[in-house]
Amino acid sequence: MLISRYSKPEFDPYGDNVPVEADAWWPAPTASGPVACTVSLPGSKSLTNRELVLSALADGPSLLRAPLHSRDSDLMVDALRQMGTTVEKVAGTGAFGTDLRITPGELLGSTTVDCGLAGTVMRFLPPLAALALGPTTFDGDAGARRRPMATMITALRDLGADINDDGRRALPFTVHGRGALAGGEVTIDAGASSQFVSGLLLAASRFENGLHLRHSGERLPSLPHIEMTIATLAARGVTVTSPAVGEWIVTPGPIAGAEVDIEPDLSNAAPFLAAALVTGGSVTVSGWPTSTTQVGADLATLLPLFGATVHLVADRLTVSAGDGIHGVDLDLSTGGELAPTLVALAALADSPSTITGIGHLRHHESNRLEALATEINRLGGNVTELPDGLHIVPQPLTGGEWLSYDDHRMATAGALIGLAVPGVLVENIATTAKTLPQFPELWHAMLPEATH
Repeated sequence: MLISRYSKPEFDPYGDNVPVEADAWWPAPTASGPVACTVSLPGSKSLTNRELVLSALADGPSLLRAPLHSRDSDLMVDALRQMGTTVEKVAGTGAFGTDLRITPGELLGSTTVDCGLAGTVMRFLPPLAALALGPTTFDGDAGARRRPMATMITALRDLGADINDDGRRALPFTVHGRGALAGGEVTIDAGASSQFVSGLLLAASRFENGLHLRHSGERLPSLPHIEMTIATLAARGVTVTSPAVGEWIVTPGPIAGAEVDIEPDLSNAAPFLAAALVTGGSVTVSGWPTSTTQVGADLATLLPLFGATVHLVADRLTVSAGDGIHGVDLDLSTGGELAPTLVALAALADSPSTITGIGHLRHHESNRLEALATEINRLGGNVTELPDGLHIVPQPLTGGEWLSYDDHRMATAGALIGLAVPGVLVENIATTAKTLPQFPELWHAMLPEATH
């Protein structure tokens, strides 16, 4: 059910022409009892978009099995096609759609890339545009123009790229590609996003002189995402050495085509697994990898801090509730994208929590620290912003409007709180199409006896 603030219906631009209501209010279902279910999730956004970029730069065709089909991945596919890469949908064996066959071609400019709100698009593709022939303009949603881009723009200029940003140091900007990039040594402060490091590393072996990259800042967030990038490069024959913490060297060389099985998105598993604690039940996520670089794997050790019991049997991770939800003192610097779910859990706990190491979330799809504090407090909570995190003192919550800020993880955090608090109305649940278009359907299926 959707309750719209406006009368004009729109079509979901990210999916298969599924009608949604513009700026709609979604009544978050409230659990009528403990959940007990198994959830299957589509592929990882982080892995899908890294593999798409590497496939476009490779020296032969690639096949991505069970990739994510979402707004972020669709924006990446559209951009690569515009830049000369052939991306074809082929029959897949998974439950969430088709596989992708990618045939690299000559990189071409003379196009405009729509980044939407996808950090992976706006940070991973400018290095490719510098390798292309002709100008490539990057722009995106209004929120994307507020996201930090100065680090990438400055780094590419230092490596020999010609970029016109009219002094904005943000979207929109144009990369005037010459068909090659000198590369070499560059020092950056990637404190605002590890994606600056990953974006440079992904294309570095195609630079004439490779890349010697140093990070100069005090803090480097989301290190597992850099480790993910290095692992995907290694699987395609590119070696990244790290002589010191915050330093990486890539020598020039080819990137191999590959057949890649994309893992389920473990970060998207967070609200579903957390639902077990909120409802006093049990949730199993199937397809859980034995070994992974995804930060979502940390849920297996983080959720027990809140009182959960976790069991991994073969490829099935099960989270079961304990005797309540307990407050935590947690440094989440390696897993900031899990923060909205964990902060929502903390708001429902039996004691206060302090979650730090997440100051960089002020520069994500929304200012997530401000947004989480504002929306939980709007429902009667007590959340205080810290320089590098949030302090949460649980209070009885009441129903009301929960703004999503066009941020998929804010939307799912509101849904999680709605399991325990009747009357929560989440604004624009369709924003979850950024990484999980099936979220509303999967959420309702988890709760067959939900009430509103």
